[in-house]
Amino acid sequence: MKNLQQLLDSKKYKEVISIAPNRPVFDALVIMAEYKIGALVVLEDKKLVGIFSERDYAREVILKGRSSKTTHISEVMTQKVISAKPTDNLDQGMTLMADNHIRHLPVIENGVVIGVLSIGDLVKETLSYQQALIKQLEGYIKS
Repeated sequence: MKNLQQLLDSKKYKEVISIAPNRPVFDALVIMAEYKIGALVVLEDKKLVGIFSERDYAREVILKGRSSKTTHISEVMTQKVISAKPTDNLDQGMTLMADNHIRHLPVIENGVVIGVLSIGDLVKETLSYQQALIKQLEGYIKS
């Protein structure tokens, strides 16, 4: 079973796509649309201070009648961020996400965000792992 570092290594975008807390929500939406992603880590001086997702936008901006051009990320981001280590395996990542009802998982090494995995990334890898396991078992049974 792969660890989270191996999953990060296989991602299309290797760099951490982030935003500063003092930027307007509109800027985050533009970045998220450009990269076709659902969340951004919020970094201040390379330190993780929050995460901003489509859920935050829907719940904290749209439903509350705020403007995305005048509301800052720091006002609406999720401040309590659940994260993982690069050495954690796929199952540990899935458990963290399921138990905490989150869709995006920052991976941190030595206090630095080295990447972000989505629930889709983990589900895709889980399916691939299971399919490979099934083929191995079928081969074993046939031999």
